[in-house]
Amino acid sequence: MKKKEDKIKDLEALRQDLQASRNLFVTGYEKLRVAQDFELRKVIRAAGGKYRVIKNNIAEKASEGTAAEDILKNLRGMTSLAYTTADPVALAKALTAYAKTNPAFTFKAGMVEGRVIDVKAIGDLASMPPKEAIFAQLLFLINSPAQRLVSALGAVGRNIAVAIDQGCKENKFKAEG
Repeated sequence: MKKKEDKIKDLEALRQDLQASRNLFVTGYEKLRVAQDFELRKVIRAAGGKYRVIKNNIAEKASEGTAAEDILKNLRGMTSLAYTTADPVALAKALTAYAKTNPAFTFKAGMVEGRVIDVKAIGDLASMPPKEAIFAQLLFLINSPAQRLVSALGAVGRNIAVAIDQGCKENKFKAEG
């Protein structure tokens, strides 16, 4: 059994993690075997997140005064937390993919950018394209009108040159001299 000092250190470490993370997924892991838990931790690390199995009362105490306070109150059952300071979409995708293959792993709630979301919203978040793809689409949309303008301006000069060239070939322009 842990000493009181160790419990206080764990509580403070969790509080610091909760204060730093604006993206958090509260999950249940009942009947998850050790090998499955090991695989889950590996998947979460690959997505840039952290994973903790916690006691419900510790989570509630650690979340006091943080953005996660609302979702960590009155938890029931076995609870774990997956959180990240990076891209929440990548973590949501990884967790959702893992949950599809392991029905013992379930979602309870989530928080993205400090806002509480429900289980359905976690699935919607996981179906979004990655942040890089969204940025690429946005840059394409911003760049597209500029490309069309340059093409149109270039086309005017090109069309005049073609018309003059055809006129010269058909001897419609007479050289004065």
